[in-house]
Amino acid sequence: MAVTVKKITLWRKEVANHPGVLADVLSPLAGAGANLRVVMGYALPGLSERAAIEVYPVSGKKVVNAAGAAGLSASPIPCLLVEGDDRPGLGAGMARGIAERGINVSFLMAETVGRKFSAIFGFQSDADAGTAAKAIKAAAKRKR
Repeated sequence: MAVTVKKITLWRKEVANHPGVLADVLSPLAGAGANLRVVMGYALPGLSERAAIEVYPVSGKKVVNAAGAAGLSASPIPCLLVEGDDRPGLGAGMARGIAERGINVSFLMAETVGRKFSAIFGFQSDADAGTAAKAIKAAAKRKR
């Protein structure tokens, strides 16, 4: 499997940081038939009483309506979903390629399952995401 790079939209909500809030946000999505590939929940830096929940994908009228009813909205942060076959040094190569183009990564969430990896990169602008996508694709083509 080649590495794929796709622009995506995370849906996000800031919440009170207490037990049960994640379940409360996810339940309407599940009820609407959402099959989420990404769920991130984290306390906001310096604000331990506040947290953020981000999910992907939110698509289809029923799921979009459920997300809105749960208080989620499309995040303005330009994001890329990167997936493919994992290999040693690939993440470092992607990071180096992005850095060499003068792009700052706003956030990164990545994981490997078996021999496959999946990552979400966030950027400060659509232009940065576009430039980073090219850098990531070039890094994926390079041999170790």
